[in-house]
Amino acid sequence: MKRRDVLRSAALAAPAAMLAAPALAQSAPEVRWRLTSSVPKVLDNIFGANELVSKYVSEATDGRFVIQNFAAGEIVPGLQALDAVQNGTVELAQTPLYYYVGKDPTFACFTTMPFGLNARMQNAWFYHGGGRELQDAFLEKYNLVGFLGGNTGTQMGGWFRHEVKDIADFKGLKFRIGGIAGQVVAKLGVVPQQIAPGDIYAALEKGTIDACEWVGPYDDEKLGFVKVAPYYYYPGWWDGGPTMNVVVNRAKWNALPKPYQAIFDAAVAYANSDMLAKYDARNPAALRRLVGQGAQLRTFPQSFLDASYTATTELYAELSAKNPEFKKVLESLLAFRNEGYLWWQVGEYPYDGYMIRARSRG
Repeated sequence: MKRRDVLRSAALAAPAAMLAAPALAQSAPEVRWRLTSSVPKVLDNIFGANELVSKYVSEATDGRFVIQNFAAGEIVPGLQALDAVQNGTVELAQTPLYYYVGKDPTFACFTTMPFGLNARMQNAWFYHGGGRELQDAFLEKYNLVGFLGGNTGTQMGGWFRHEVKDIADFKGLKFRIGGIAGQVVAKLGVVPQQIAPGDIYAALEKGTIDACEWVGPYDDEKLGFVKVAPYYYYPGWWDGGPTMNVVVNRAKWNALPKPYQAIFDAAVAYANSDMLAKYDARNPAALRRLVGQGAQLRTFPQSFLDASYTATTELYAELSAKNPEFKKVLESLLAFRNEGYLWWQVGEYPYDGYMIRARSRG
């Protein structure tokens, strides 16, 4: 065959090959992003959500959109994850937004609020109650776009080195507690401490803190708190339905092809649902193991719960008076909570309450 015939055949074959290729592959660029998390890899329910997102994003784009995941401390410390995204050090982060209340208390609304929404309400408010629109408007000034990346469900109240029987026992207590809840308990004489997850055990063991809260049985067992603080309190009234947020650098997000944006959004939404399902599946057995290892379950004293509710109401009024944006978001959230409990008190709560009593009767 002559050379010009070979070239002519190749030219005729090229359009057919292009038509046969998937439309996405024809125009899809190669994108490489890095994610930094606020948690260590040992917390596999939380960190595993990142790996799940990366897996689906890569598979859906035939390996052209790849997200590499880094645990707390591998690129930046856990409490600096948001700043790393904001300044472009990494493209995205997995981090609870309530870690950044020092910048603005409004951040906390998009993770969880004391006496706020439970997990299902948090998802409903975000997706169908205006929460997403409020978050997007708030995060724009930080050069960020935000997503729900998981939920733990209602958390435990935490691990205490000594028993607390009354509100007076909390005076001067050094308590690792995240988000805006630290400002609430400070009103009651507690000394709140903001400590990254990977550093909590050492602080508790050394006595630098007297108590700590993290998530619940499955994670708390991994972090070993029962070895140094046997009293395990509940409920975590500051974490009724805490979201693990995912934030993306806004400029990077806007530059991402629309098909990639849709794939990422869907992958994160699946991870959000999957994380809660994993905690619901794994917490019961972990709680049994912790009790077997010496954990002593305790409910918070009623005096502490009532005083905390009052202090929360006071703090919300103070912050709202100083911060119109916080006031706007909080009012939306609390209105959604109050309306939601009209249904929960008729449907969910009576059913759950009956089933718990029936189970106890055998």
